[in-house]
Amino acid sequence: MRTVALTGTIAAGKSAVAALFQRWGATVIDADAIVRALQRPGQPVLAAIAARFGSGILLPSGELDRAQLRHHILTDAGAKRDLEAIVHPAVERRRRELLAAAEGRGDRIVIVEIPLLFEVADLGAWPDVIVVDAPRSERRRRLIADRHLAPDEADRLLDAQLSSEFKRAGATWVIDNDADRNLLEQRTHALWQELTR
Repeated sequence: MRTVALTGTIAAGKSAVAALFQRWGATVIDADAIVRALQRPGQPVLAAIAARFGSGILLPSGELDRAQLRHHILTDAGAKRDLEAIVHPAVERRRRELLAAAEGRGDRIVIVEIPLLFEVADLGAWPDVIVVDAPRSERRRRLIADRHLAPDEADRLLDAQLSSEFKRAGATWVIDNDADRNLLEQRTHALWQELTR
């Protein structure tokens, strides 16, 4: 089984690349999907987040108020560290379970989407790393247009990220998503052919 980490800068298009790999036959393990599952009502991770940040972090439905949580971690470095200490160990346990299941099935290629690979993961565990990148101006436009963030919030999110240059330097492969969907698919498919050769 070949295991490849997929990461990149915020709003660069990691999920679009992961979806293409999945369409062509890869098993995709998505850290964001794991986080969403762990943060559902009734889950211990959500209970721990509410214990740390207070019940105001929950919507009336009992679900996590993601906008409120984002506000906390963008304005308080200690809050960000506390959140990571709650979430990341649980995500890592679930990721290991999914990798073991993929290996047990005999899956050939597993793409593990890890948005914060360079920030929190053990890079030595990932010899193959794909970084998806796009110019900052384009990522800012996407955050505002597609995710409906206010411009100042988009800027804070972009500023909180490690630089593109740092991530690109640590990549085995870089996919630039600076044009249209067709070109992104062509670039991703060229890499897919290399991975499956």
